Amino acid sequence: MIEVNFDGLPGPTHNYAGLSVGNVASQANFGEVSYPRAAALQGLAKMRTAMELGLTQGFLPPPLRPAAQALRRFGFAGSDDEVLAAAAEQDLALFRAACSASSMWRANAATVLAAPDTADGRVHLVTANLAGMLHRSFEADETFALLKRVFASEDSFAVHGPLPSARHFGDEGAANHMRLAASHGAAGLNVFVHGEASRGGAFPERQSQRASQAVARLSGLAGERTFYVLQNEGAVQAGAFHNDVVAVANANVLLAHPQAFADPARLYRELRARLPNLHVVETFGVSLEDAVSSYLFNSQLVSLPGGGMALILPSDAQENAAAWAAVEAVLAGDNPIERAVVVDVRESMRNGGGPACLRLRVPVDGPGLAGIDPRFILDEARWTSLAKVVVSHWPEKITPDDLTKPELWAQAREAHAALEAAIG
Repeated sequence: MIEVNFDGLPGPTHNYAGLSVGNVASQANFGEVSYPRAAALQGLAKMRTAMELGLTQGFLPPPLRPAAQALRRFGFAGSDDEVLAAAAEQDLALFRAACSASSMWRANAATVLAAPDTADGRVHLVTANLAGMLHRSFEADETFALLKRVFASEDSFAVHGPLPSARHFGDEGAANHMRLAASHGAAGLNVFVHGEASRGGAFPERQSQRASQAVARLSGLAGERTFYVLQNEGAVQAGAFHNDVVAVANANVLLAHPQAFADPARLYRELRARLPNLHVVETFGVSLEDAVSSYLFNSQLVSLPGGGMALILPSDAQENAAAWAAVEAVLAGDNPIERAVVVDVRESMRNGGGPACLRLRVPVDGPGLAGIDPRFILDEARWTSLAKVVVSHWPEKITPDDLTKPELWAQAREAHAALEAAIG
């Protein structure tokens, strides 16, 4: 069994509208000029890096934006351009939400439960409702349809629709789920990390425990190997709006900030009781501020084909002295992480998403891999085709005023059509 990373491709309306409350980078860069073409090419370069490491790499295309159809649900009528123009004039915040390219962060597409852990022996993908943020809630139905398209084999995959979009069932997908196991093919421990709305605080706690429990029930997970863990309140209020901002896991390794969880000692004790060879690697020299600004823990921790693991890090982590000292200590420590690979995803980082945010990890065996629509698995020819579409059709830059211009809407539609044609 291997793990395939499906990266989201940043869309042609990638912009900095500051829509994500609790996401420090998103809020700090509100109103800045964005560079969609560079964002998509940076994402593609990261995908190529994974391919060069010998990993199987997939991609997930963005939905069409601006989302005129979503705006019709709020009473706007007419042609797509008429809908968009009216929304921009009457409710600019709602219009900006409909322009968001946030689907690039595919760690929020779904929670993925591995076949060795589920009741029917299939990989289960439960589409996230992303109820906590308006702009992201628009994605749920489109993502469900896309996942059904990509993971088409019902013999290997069960793709579930999103939970009801309600405050009590806020579900942010794989960004708040970790799987630990001796290997990808062994029975695993599923750790669901959730917030607690009653704690208050300036930043919202997006993942509900009820949603995590529903995801586990839908997938038929064994109760004794499933854990529901409360996030550390201080981490949330420091900007760790998802658990993957302060912790990352792969196979039998858990790399975490000491303040990632409300009761880490208890969690580690219970995990070790079921997985004795678990490596818990904590970085005591990194403050929460450095963790959030560098996205050290929003790295991809991957198993290499030849053995050992690599940490795919954002360049921001290399440029942060405390974060990079922690990386060097991890590489020198007694654990399977033996390599650090630095990638430039600055356009994504400026909107609050690092390497791990950009990908949805899906463990599959041979029949499972064969059951994935091959158009969404990258090889050299497909990678080159996607890069050509981006260079030809993605805008070079977008200013805040550009979002309301029909010329940008038309260019985004043309880019979407060109991408679908390239996919086939």
